Amino acid sequence: MNLYGASGHAKVIISILELLEQKITNIFDDRAPFTLLGYPVKVFEKGDTDFFIISVGNNKKRKKLAKKLGAIHYTKAIHPSAIIDKRVIIDVGTVVMAGAIINVDTHIGKHSIINTAASIDHDCKIDDFAHISPNATLCGNVQVGEGSQIGAGAVVNPNITIGKWAIIGAGAVIINDVPDGVTVVGNPGRVL
Repeated sequence: MNLYGASGHAKVIISILELLEQKITNIFDDRAPFTLLGYPVKVFEKGDTDFFIISVGNNKKRKKLAKKLGAIHYTKAIHPSAIIDKRVIIDVGTVVMAGAIINVDTHIGKHSIINTAASIDHDCKIDDFAHISPNATLCGNVQVGEGSQIGAGAVVNPNITIGKWAIIGAGAVIINDVPDGVTVVGNPGRVL
């Protein structure tokens, strides 16, 4: 297993991989050389292309790195304490953290983050490069656009669509659809 990115997000992924007893072959970072949790970190070399996870928390940087790395075989990491229905689809490059719950007929896109104790109910669709933060709750049939972030502890009511590259602030309560590229905060959520 290879990781690209060596910061706090990478530490959590390393912990998941260790729990799953998966060997970490390389950790790459443009700031190398240094060590992270005892693993050597080096600069990326073109030949290292098997089983990658982009271990960068920033959604835009993850997308940029995916484009830069091109045709690499990506994989995913799912914490063993996550509860995931057998009818859930999770695309490559995605990481699911401890205590997350993902219910039936949900589709999670590529290179997304489902963070600690996030709750995603039935029939949700999370597009590529999105981030559902710790303790965020998506009720049934919520659509989250590419690159959007649902903040820690936010609640999104059923049948809501969150546009692309939107930011939902921590603790916000979303009762209406959210357009592309905006930041929404508060209870009820309002566009800044």
